[in-house]
Amino acid sequence: MQLEIYRLFVYGSLRSGFHNSAYNYISRYFIFDGMGSVQGKLYDMGEYPGAIPCTEDYYITGELYHIAQENEFAWAMEQLDDYEGILVEPGETPLFRRELVNVLFRNTTVTAWMYWYNRLVTNQPSIESGDYVAYRLGIGK
Repeated sequence: MQLEIYRLFVYGSLRSGFHNSAYNYISRYFIFDGMGSVQGKLYDMGEYPGAIPCTEDYYITGELYHIAQENEFAWAMEQLDDYEGILVEPGETPLFRRELVNVLFRNTTVTAWMYWYNRLVTNQPSIESGDYVAYRLGIGK
């Protein structure tokens, strides 16, 4: 029997500092565990960041959450999937894809769901710090 994963890692517009409308789902259904990081590269896509997995030594800073009520997880994630552009018409390419990742959190590794950017990042500015909030505030391009 596979263990269900009820954690979520967010790095961009779903982080608490943005007060995005979709963050309402996170604040209502999830409990904040703390800050963590995931191996990957972050890019400025204009209105939001896009994360791409990598094997190099780059890390993305974000917030780790766990669901408050496990029976509400599927519904809450469906709302976030819709926000992230995963639910598309046949033949369309989803904007993001949701996958399980290893999150470095408090000197250990935990598994959580994360949204990877699902399109090309050609010619998009790289966010070298891996921290979208700091980048938006002008701290560490």
